[in-house]
Amino acid sequence: MATPHDPSTLADRVERLLALGGPLPIVAAGDPVLRRAAVPFDGQLGPELLTRFVEALRETMRAAPGVGLAAPQVGVGLRIAVIEDPAPVPEEVRVVRGRVPLPFRVLVNPSYEAVGAERAAFFEGCLSVPGWQAVVSRPAAVRLTGQDEYGRAVDEVFTGWPARIVQHETDHLDGALYLDRAELRSLSSSAAMAERWAQPTPVEAAKELGFPL
Repeated sequence: MATPHDPSTLADRVERLLALGGPLPIVAAGDPVLRRAAVPFDGQLGPELLTRFVEALRETMRAAPGVGLAAPQVGVGLRIAVIEDPAPVPEEVRVVRGRVPLPFRVLVNPSYEAVGAERAAFFEGCLSVPGWQAVVSRPAAVRLTGQDEYGRAVDEVFTGWPARIVQHETDHLDGALYLDRAELRSLSSSAAMAERWAQPTPVEAAKELGFPL
């Protein structure tokens, strides 16, 4: 009997998704696929199918819009994610958050480790938890290892907002959501964020909502 991790099952799953055309449906929190560790990619998708799948992930991420998307977020339990951030933010936000443009990248079998002890806490959201944001404290710099879509080794240090993005997407591949790491007293609707907590840092939110930074 086939299992969800059999190469033929995964390839069939991806083929069915791509047959839908357009941006792929994004899986919402509550679906078990988001709580299972994704299996390492080792060729379950042939080169042509992998290329098409990566392009579909990019299209879906941009349409959402978002700055990252992991394969489990479209129901595929493979250790693949895409990231991209044009960073269209004011200079004040760029400086405080370290949010600089991040070109499109494909992460295959990524893992990360903290570089140094510095941490940064900012509001964070997720395409699989629509309508909400919460403050997450994360390492300010991480070393990411893995491969790209061509099998070439990746060993790179990310800082600032790009570091947050790669941590968020890699966590998805480990079956974790940002809420697992969040300060839950900071949980805010998108409307509340726009009205009250649009400042570059969550200092005011911490004071008013009663959570530590």
